[in-house]
Amino acid sequence: MEQRSIPATSVAIIGAGLGGLVLARILHLHGVNATIYEADASPEARAQGGLPDIHEEDGQAALAATGLTDAFRAIVHEGGEATRVLDTQGAVLFEQADDGTGSRPEVPRGELRRILLESLPKGAVRWGCKLASLSPLGDGRRQLTFGDGSVVVSDLLVGADGAWSKVRPLLTDATPAYVGVTFVESSLHNVDAQHPATAAAAGGGAMFALEPGRGIFAHREPGGMLHAYVALTRPLDWFAAVDFTDAAAAQARIAAEFEDWTSALTALITDGEGPLVLRPLHALPTGLTWPRTHGVTLIGDAAHLAPPAGEGANLAGRTGRSWPPRSSRIRVTLRLRSQATSRRCSRAPQRPLPRPTASCRCALTIARRQACSTSSLEFSPVAVTALPRRRIRCFLETRRDPDA
Repeated sequence: MEQRSIPATSVAIIGAGLGGLVLARILHLHGVNATIYEADASPEARAQGGLPDIHEEDGQAALAATGLTDAFRAIVHEGGEATRVLDTQGAVLFEQADDGTGSRPEVPRGELRRILLESLPKGAVRWGCKLASLSPLGDGRRQLTFGDGSVVVSDLLVGADGAWSKVRPLLTDATPAYVGVTFVESSLHNVDAQHPATAAAAGGGAMFALEPGRGIFAHREPGGMLHAYVALTRPLDWFAAVDFTDAAAAQARIAAEFEDWTSALTALITDGEGPLVLRPLHALPTGLTWPRTHGVTLIGDAAHLAPPAGEGANLAGRTGRSWPPRSSRIRVTLRLRSQATSRRCSRAPQRPLPRPTASCRCALTIARRQACSTSSLEFSPVAVTALPRRRIRCFLETRRDPDA
């Protein structure tokens, strides 16, 4: 049998999400050879939905390091920072308009990903490469075998492959655990004409309506679309008993949990176009750290998976930037960044999760990250008091399936 030659690459990045793309862009700007290996067959293989709000202190700083700030500004969703909090009958508890002074502009995730992909050299992303196995070769180098039979050798391996990372086991035995809450995703199109009551209730930006153990979040997206997430605190077995292949039956079952709510809100469930999408929330253990392992590190959700709180894409960008301008320094930097990422994962869960509302003291609280690893998230309304101008909103990330 003829021996197949195995190409070498300085840096192999597993996963073409936002974190992996930011890292690859910065490395290429500094002359470091990096290749992204992505399981999806093409950029269009999966919908890249949602509107991440990109924070000035981390997400925008990462994009500035890529030299793509102007392109980012060109796709900002005008009005997206508007926020409205409702009670279960649709009464407005709090409202804040988008006056253009906010520091967390929102952009379509798919468009942001497109900008990053187009900034990379041709061939920098290899599509249809699902990581199948890893074999150590010594001195931090690893042989990577993919599902299509291709094989490469990495000098440095970066796991940017999300919640169910195939790279993470090289560093830790920790696996994501269910936090007790599941989101059910739905969407309405042409809402102003076809669903005027729901459009009026949702407003022009983000809308939140929550009670203990249940809630509905929605966001106005370009093209007259409302993207909604229905949150329920239930065990996984409860959702397993719902037949989500029967769209009408699934809508009826989920809507039954909100039977005492106004129809302007429950229409986000019952009138959704297409099947409901189940998204159980998982998190890595609180205080997770790992020893430095030569030649491998993690970024993004692969490193610090937590319930959605507006930080996922921004932390992925933050850990994907600040790499060195010279490839001769990359091993030293990997060591430092592995240690720093591990320390951040240990410290970050001790901070309170940002509330998915218009402000810090406006409408609800989410349990601290420390509680997320051991108990269910509870949604608890609180009194509307003095409201800071800073807006903190829940960012709902697309999670990777275990087989992705």
